[in-house]
This record gives sequence, C-alpha cells and structure tokens, in this order.
Amino acid sequence: MYRALAKDRTTDDWIVLHSLNIAEHVRNPEGEADFVVIAPNLGVLVIEVKSHEHFSFDHGVWKLGNQAPTARGPFKQASEAMYSIREDLLKKKVDLRSIPTLSAAWFTATRARTMLKPTNEWSEWQVLDSEDLKKDPIGAIRRAFAGGVANLDATFRGFSDRGVGPDLSMAARLASLLRPNFEFGVVAGDIRSAREHQLVHFVEEQFLALDAMSDNKSVLFTGPAGSGKTLLAMEAARRELALKRTGSLVCFNKLLARRLMVDMGDPHLSVGTFHSQLLALTGIKAPSTAGDRFWTRELPDRAVEALLERGEPPADFLIIDEIQDLLTDAYLDVFDFMVKGGLSGGRVLMFGDFERQAIYDDGRGRALLEARMPHLPSHRLTMNCRNLPRIGTSVNFFSGLTPGYRKFRRDDDGTNPVFLKYARGADQSALLRKAIEGLREEKFDLSEIVVLSPLGSGSTAATTTDPWLRNVLVQADDGTAKRGKIRFSSIQAFKGLEAPAIVVTDLDRRNVPNFESVLYVGLTRATDRLYGVIEETTGLAGMAGNP
Repeated sequence: MYRALAKDRTTDDWIVLHSLNIAEHVRNPEGEADFVVIAPNLGVLVIEVKSHEHFSFDHGVWKLGNQAPTARGPFKQASEAMYSIREDLLKKKVDLRSIPTLSAAWFTATRARTMLKPTNEWSEWQVLDSEDLKKDPIGAIRRAFAGGVANLDATFRGFSDRGVGPDLSMAARLASLLRPNFEFGVVAGDIRSAREHQLVHFVEEQFLALDAMSDNKSVLFTGPAGSGKTLLAMEAARRELALKRTGSLVCFNKLLARRLMVDMGDPHLSVGTFHSQLLALTGIKAPSTAGDRFWTRELPDRAVEALLERGEPPADFLIIDEIQDLLTDAYLDVFDFMVKGGLSGGRVLMFGDFERQAIYDDGRGRALLEARMPHLPSHRLTMNCRNLPRIGTSVNFFSGLTPGYRKFRRDDDGTNPVFLKYARGADQSALLRKAIEGLREEKFDLSEIVVLSPLGSGSTAATTTDPWLRNVLVQADDGTAKRGKIRFSSIQAFKGLEAPAIVVTDLDRRNVPNFESVLYVGLTRATDRLYGVIEETTGLAGMAGNP
C-alpha cells in the first residue's frame, strides 16, 4: 500500500500518514491508525489494514488468523480511530462541516469484497481487498471516498452540494495538526519495511498451488529459489494444524530451522532439521567426533529402530522443505516410518529445488524418490516473489537455469547487481568495504547486509584484517539480524534464508566445487541489492558491472 501511494503520480497532492499514533483514543488509553489519507476535494479516510490470510465473521465475532476471537473487528477499529481523530481536530478548532471524515478496512491478503456477506455493521464502500491492492489501489481509495460522500448525502441532505474539502491549505494544516514535523517524502526504511511485509504474502500462483493439489494425498512442489516454497510449506503446515492434525515440518538447514521454529510455534507440530528430529526420536546425543557415517547411516538406522519400537508412526502429516538435500535411501526409510500410511499412502508434502540448489545431491535423489513414490503428483512453481527482477535475471544468466524464472512478482527499481573483480590470492577486504559503503550510501542498515562465501572459516569475512570490518562482522549463527552488525555465513549454511542486501565473496571457480550451483544459492539470497566479488579469470567475471 505504501509503495502504491508513494509512486502514483495522480496523488501528488494527497498527504498520507502511516501508523499514526492516537494519544487520546475514544476507547483505549491510546491507539493507532494504519493509514490516514488526506485528499484535497475528497476528504479524510482512515484505513485499518488486515493482512491475515484467513478470517471469519460469525454472529458478530471476528476471528483473524491465529488471533483470539473478538467482537471489535476491523471496521470498528477503523471507526474508533476515525472518531478519535475527528474529536482531536474539533478540539483544535478545525471546522470539519464540509470535510468528509470516513473509515474503511483493507484486507490485503484476501478477496474480502466477495467473501464478506452484506450486513448493517458496515457498508460495501468500506471494504477494500487483495484484488484492489493488486489491480487499482488508488481507484479503490477513490471508490471509498465516493461511497462515503454518497452515504453522508443520504444522511445529511445536501452535504456535498457546495463541494467538499479539504482544500490544499487545509489538507496541509490537518496533517501538521495530526503529525507535527512529519516528512512528506518516502523514507528508505519505510520502503524496505513495506517490502518485508510484501514478501511474506504469496502471489496468486502460490495461493493456488495448495488449492490445486488439495485432492492429492502426497505432492511434490518444485521450483527455483525465491518461488515461495518455504512459505508454501509453512502455509501447508498451518492448514493441516487447522484440521486438528499432528505432524512434522522438516528441513535440512540449521538457520532455516531456527526461523521456522520461531514462526511456527505449535505444540502439535514438530519443527526442526531432519537430523535434530532424529536425535529427538532416538534420545541420543551426537558424539563430538561424529562424522559423515554417523549422520548418514548410524543415526537414520537408530531412528528407524526407535520408530519401529513405537509401533504407530508419530505424525498424521509430514512436510519436508529442502527435500532435494534429503534424498538418500537411508533418509527415505526414516520418512517412511515417520508418517501414518508411510510414503506410499500417507499425507506427505515435499518442497524442493532440483535445478541448481541441490548442492548436497549426487544427482540420484529425484530418481530415488520416483522409485519410492512412482505415482507422486508434482506441481511446478515458476514465479519469483523474492528477488527484484534484475537480480533474478542475473541468476538465470550466470547459473544457467533451465527453464529458470518465467515471471517476477516484484517491480523493477532500475538497479543492477554489481560485480567486482579481484586477482586470485589478493585480499578482498577493500572490495568488501567498497560494496558495503555502496549499500550504506543507499541507506541500508548494517543489520540488513549479509556477507556470504562458498568458503567456511577461510572466507574473506572470517579472515579479514581490516579493523572496521572485524568490528562489525559477526557470524550468522541464529538467523536474526543484529543491530549495528553485519552478519556473515557460508552460502551453504544460509540456504533457505534471505536478506535485503547480499555481498558474495570468494567466487573463484577453481576453488569452489559445483560452482554454478553454489553461485546460484548465494545470489538468490538477495531480495533488493546484490554485490559479487569475483576472481578475474572466473567465467562470469567478464560480465562484471553489466549483468
């Protein structure tokens, strides 16, 4: 909504206040209005925004997502905020007799205009929804103004006969009274905040994916990085939990698992990496000297034994993210015993990227899965809803994706990824600082920047001798941003996660096995800005600065 309002040239004379705090609220000690639109010759519209993906209204009680049921729904919240603002302006001696002061609710993730049944508790013009946001948000706001004025005309005969305000000077005065010393310009932090909110919503393709495959017991969802697989896996888990089922949400990557555990806390859902869940099943602790054999053979075998001793599988459903990294015979044996009905007859939803993200796969994984589940239906996702188009296009080109991304959900902002060349063996610290300084000039916070490398302890970030870099760089050990710090990680450990700005260092084809796949994973972590620090003789270095 913020971006739509900010970039529309037909609303240059509008003033929009975002997240307006209301110190004197008609109901609560204080409150907040999500958006207050002050439009010359139209009026003042208070908008309550609800981004929940599920809602219900039953006998006067609202249920919004996972929130507790309440009789104080979105329309009442908007109305109370509107009356609070109106009373505040009247106290300040503002003549509002010719200024329509209206309220509406915007359901940004659902088609509320078709879902909400007519009622005397709100008017049709007060409902805005996801289709409005997608097709014509400014037109939807104008529709609300027109409906509100028509309602006032019906209630107060002749209300708009002499025109309605505010005029330009009154609009500026109203805004200054409601938020003194505010900024009219678009603030970079607000844009990024709006982007973060936008990224958690599925595009229509992703919404339809679960619906389209809902009649199938098991489904494999495939698609390149950024196509929403993890968000889809989370939504699938929520739908299963809503049906009062108990299950597991499994992934490969530790940092991704920590994010999922924060976002998906529910006593009926077991969330974690595959290996952490096996440790919990077996009740054993990994030896300090545990090697590849322990994780790939011994632990899975112990888990199968533990599951057989339990008798009945523990899960009504099994959801597996990053399935491409978990396709071995031993791991599939465990999955078979984890879910009721097994792989052949159980509720199993898998999400994977078989293009270039299977950096731990020897190439046989998909064949193993097809042998275990020969009639497994699949659904392919081709819409990129994470990366700006120029980042995604660079990924298509440099990583040789086939067929790659077909469409991009996000709007192009005209900024290319930047690739900086270095000589093999040279210290990359100066180029890393150059990339970070470029991002700082664009007002990115340090906490929004992540430095990735195909190397581990030998990466540029881990070994730099630059005093400033050593002071601000911290290991990305828990997946959360740290104020005033720049996180760094190996590309492999950051799989499944994202950041507004990514700097990828140590890109040397000679030193990086499976180079294209590792490069693909690293580049696709960036949502808004991408820098690459590339060895000068490595293939894609010739494209530096011109992706």
